[in-house]
Amino acid sequence: MTTAPVLGAFPPSLSVNSSNPQALLQQGRTLYESGQLSAAAAILQQAVQGYRAQGDTLSTAMSLSNLALVYEQLGTWAEANQALTQSLEILQTRRDSDHQRLSVLAQTLEIQGGVQLAQGQAEAALATWEQAATIYKQVGNEIDATQTQIRQAQALQILGFHQRAIALLQPLSQSLENQSDSPTKAMGLRSLGEVLQIVGNLEQAYSVTQKSLEVAQRLQLPQAIASAQLSLGNIARAQQKNEETLNFYQQVAKGSGSPTIKLQAQLNQLSFLLETNQVSQAQALVSPIQQQINALPPSRTTVYAQINFARSLTRLNQLNNPSTLSWTDITQGLITARGQAEALGDQRAQAYAMGHLAEIYERTKQWNEAQTLTEQALFLSQKINANDMTYRWHWQIGRILEAQGKIEKAIAAYSSAVDILQSLRSDLVTVNPEVQFSFKESVEPIHRELVSLLLKDNDGKSSPEKLEKARQVMESLQIAELNNFLREACLDVQAVKLDEVAGVEKVAVIYPIILPDRLEVIINLPGQQLSHKSTKITSEEVEALVERLQGALYNRISLEFRPLSQQVYDLLIRPIEQDLGQSKVDTLVFVLDGALRNIPMGALNDGQQYLLEKYAIALTPGLQLVSPSPLQQKDLSVLAVGITEARQWRSQQFSPLPNVEPELKTIQAELPTRILLDEDFTIERFKAAVKSSAAPIVHLATHGQFSSRQEETFILTGEDNVAIDVGELSSLLQSSELGRSEPIELLVLSACQTASGDKRAALGLAGVAVRAGARSTVASLWSVNDEATSMLMGRFYKELARQDVTKAEALRQAQLSILQDPRFRRHPYFWAPFILVGNWL
Repeated sequence: MTTAPVLGAFPPSLSVNSSNPQALLQQGRTLYESGQLSAAAAILQQAVQGYRAQGDTLSTAMSLSNLALVYEQLGTWAEANQALTQSLEILQTRRDSDHQRLSVLAQTLEIQGGVQLAQGQAEAALATWEQAATIYKQVGNEIDATQTQIRQAQALQILGFHQRAIALLQPLSQSLENQSDSPTKAMGLRSLGEVLQIVGNLEQAYSVTQKSLEVAQRLQLPQAIASAQLSLGNIARAQQKNEETLNFYQQVAKGSGSPTIKLQAQLNQLSFLLETNQVSQAQALVSPIQQQINALPPSRTTVYAQINFARSLTRLNQLNNPSTLSWTDITQGLITARGQAEALGDQRAQAYAMGHLAEIYERTKQWNEAQTLTEQALFLSQKINANDMTYRWHWQIGRILEAQGKIEKAIAAYSSAVDILQSLRSDLVTVNPEVQFSFKESVEPIHRELVSLLLKDNDGKSSPEKLEKARQVMESLQIAELNNFLREACLDVQAVKLDEVAGVEKVAVIYPIILPDRLEVIINLPGQQLSHKSTKITSEEVEALVERLQGALYNRISLEFRPLSQQVYDLLIRPIEQDLGQSKVDTLVFVLDGALRNIPMGALNDGQQYLLEKYAIALTPGLQLVSPSPLQQKDLSVLAVGITEARQWRSQQFSPLPNVEPELKTIQAELPTRILLDEDFTIERFKAAVKSSAAPIVHLATHGQFSSRQEETFILTGEDNVAIDVGELSSLLQSSELGRSEPIELLVLSACQTASGDKRAALGLAGVAVRAGARSTVASLWSVNDEATSMLMGRFYKELARQDVTKAEALRQAQLSILQDPRFRRHPYFWAPFILVGNWL
């Protein structure tokens, strides 16, 4: 949760025999809220002793659970768990169903769930919060029950149960809205909005948070108003609504909220301006932010503000040329933050400050100081099990070692960082919201930099062990990227040795890897060790070339595709052409990287032939996600749905698809097929048909779009303004959710396209393919001539019905039939966009 934990309050009717422990408790609360955690812990310990001396067991239990919450914030887990154990022992000793005891028990369990989650025990936290919510409801406390259910959704999200989290959150929204206005309602709606943002439901997150703002405005609560506006700014930022983002941040900064929340808004505004390269506006914020930080008393909030400010100043220094800030000025802020964190006894904040101070030393090439400080930050992070920071410090040590030419040690440090990232299992933004996290800025560079080190020998003679490691690291990156897109971590991954895959004797697996200064191609040929080829070309040059080819393939009038497709062929295939020819393979499986996913490999041309004319081709996000097994031609049948009429989705208009009905009839002529067309293609009817059908193939002939943004990836239904998103597609098709005995073998999306102008749009296609749970997916990268699609699909199913034909070969033959048709042979626009993702057999 991004809302700060709050010390539990005593039930109003709970009597206190002496004012002294209660005064200590209030003092502890004040210290906690001001971020003076060590002082708060000392005072709360005195409160516990005072209540014990009075024999007040309920107040003792409550004070212990509050003490545990402070220990959690300090990262001292043994003390937190001990305090909770003592509190629960007291509460469970009293077996009466006293309302006050149950209220304290529910609050203690809620705190225990938070401590469990902070230690990475998400399953235990989920169970504990379920118990707490039940007790809250038992005593009639619906507001705290709702808040605890919101926290359950957070645990579900971390565990990767995306749909369960959504299912839990949907009714909570209505429940909160039905409550009368109160500060707790405003906070609950805002918390719900934050969780919805984390799970990727940005539109609903915005709507719910807007309602939180309206409640706060009606109640005239300045702090709640500012908190909601800050959350709305963060959601607008995730939606890439730049003007709206700035407006919200500026409203908070000018409003009547606390100095702390105003500062947070300005820090967010500063990082956003730098992110969008608005350097002069960012520069104007530096002095006001510095003054506000200087005015704050020492606290955890102040420490994190100083660190995040220093990070933004570092970014500003990089963008400004010449620099207007000295590294000494930036370093001084981090030294102050480190000292404050140490004085507060906050080991987490201390590690965070030291690590970023070391980063400044790294930038200024003070290698010894940088390494020593990073190692200290690493030690502290490991001590408190803060893996969301630990991986960063391993990465930093790796960079420092590489800069000093210590390559083998650098590889070891990078490998540790990657291993920890894999163990985290979920998007790190759900683990530590105060650490500004970005997949693009953190996870991706670690993987690419490690691969670059492993393939440092660009003569193609890297050791087999290093090549295998590089292959595994790139597969891990593909999986991490899909997890980040899907905002969950439930992809079923398992290590796969290519030599153990059926039918591998005629398959080559090709891994193109885009690095800043070169393009690497790792190739796995049957019966041979891995090898690699390296071409000196910058990542910017590769991306520009691919973007030009993509545009030329989309434009069926332009002939520019010919020289461009040859240039890409020369980069990817020419260096391994001889090896492919000698190995007698007939199928190429590509694990594509970055922008290369946006172009069909079959359209690459050697000057005489398209690659498709020589090989069957398939794509996979990684062999770890694929379980290759041949299609069973016996009892093949199809569930086919589609639309022929024009449709609207949001503000977009989609043209009619008059050839869809003939397309589905052609499929029906080849294989037993059930058809749902136009108004018959509703979500409910489609779900019922999938559930009742044993058809191993599902064919969707309808408009759809793939985007790197999950909320802009959708498939239209026969109902106007109704579309299926990635999560819904999973619940509609996953065999485990429908009670089907077998998963869907093949999902075909014959009229979809990638989002215009989205360089990473093909990520959405991979996300759909993986999330649908089908073993293979055939889809189009762009919307194709309706007649050509109908012909291609008819031939594809004809080939599929033949014995001993792989899905990749069936698609190849169908595409060749269009390529050889006089009406369509002039341009790959008509046949090239259809790609096979997943199991190629």
